[in-house]
Amino acid sequence: MEFLHSILIKPFADMATAPDFLLQVLWEGTVSGTLYALIALGFVLIFKSSRIFNFAQGIMVVFAALTLVGLHENGVPALLAVPITLAVMYVLAMSIERVVLRPLVNQPDIILFMATIGITLFLIGFGEIIFGGENKRMITEELMIPTGSFEFEPFGGFLLIEQKDVTAVVGAVILVLALLMFLNKSKMGRAIRALGDDHQAALSVGISLSTIWVLVWFIAGVVALVTGIAWGARAGVSFALEVIAYKALPVLMLGGLESVSGAIIGGLLIGILEKLFEIYWGQPLLGGNTETWFAYVFALFVLLFRPQGLFGEKIIERV
Repeated sequence: MEFLHSILIKPFADMATAPDFLLQVLWEGTVSGTLYALIALGFVLIFKSSRIFNFAQGIMVVFAALTLVGLHENGVPALLAVPITLAVMYVLAMSIERVVLRPLVNQPDIILFMATIGITLFLIGFGEIIFGGENKRMITEELMIPTGSFEFEPFGGFLLIEQKDVTAVVGAVILVLALLMFLNKSKMGRAIRALGDDHQAALSVGISLSTIWVLVWFIAGVVALVTGIAWGARAGVSFALEVIAYKALPVLMLGGLESVSGAIIGGLLIGILEKLFEIYWGQPLLGGNTETWFAYVFALFVLLFRPQGLFGEKIIERV
């Protein structure tokens, strides 16, 4: 009974008696979840338009961040390094479409998926040759990202907030709203949605497959750069960020591969739940380090009861 009490009752009692600490955990989970959602958004955008599961999105986050830092280390001013990095991501998008995707049009999905694994391995090797394998510092001060902290007292509690975390959350919200506006209001955004809904119908009305593919891969590169800056400000910039980026996979399992709102909600859910589990159950009972696997186990548990994810549509096939 005492063991069950320590598992089921005590964590909730701790939450009630330490609201300040609970607020801090929830905030940290929200920040992590926001960044998970951003990475997942890159997967969703590419899958919606091309039905390609882009395994390379994680390394694109690392490559974009390393490009930005590498340019600054070689004397390029930070505010000039950002547009140059965006230009590099556009060239990368064009190269992927021309060299990898265009020759594989109409090939089975598994072939395209394997191609993105090849892109991942190439970018890892290419990145290590250019930037080296050591951890680098994100240029937060040079980008005018505030690095201080301030105290906040909501609901009578106490919360210590890092200014760079606030910047990351605000930047993510602005980026998501801009993407939603682009997808819903612009001509190219509607073309992306049309291509995702019905490839053949979209092509029949003159929508260019190659143009859309370059565009969505470039947008995924923009998302990767924003995510790389935010994660780099928290943990430095290295190829280890690729492992963090794979947290988008359970987010996609929960939210569905085609749902933008699912990616956002799924990311926040994973971020908050993994922090709560780590603090209130993982450290006391399992010795910590549960953040490395909790998201995957939780997503697997959800899929047992809802295989299409929380926001995916049921697929009914009649034979």
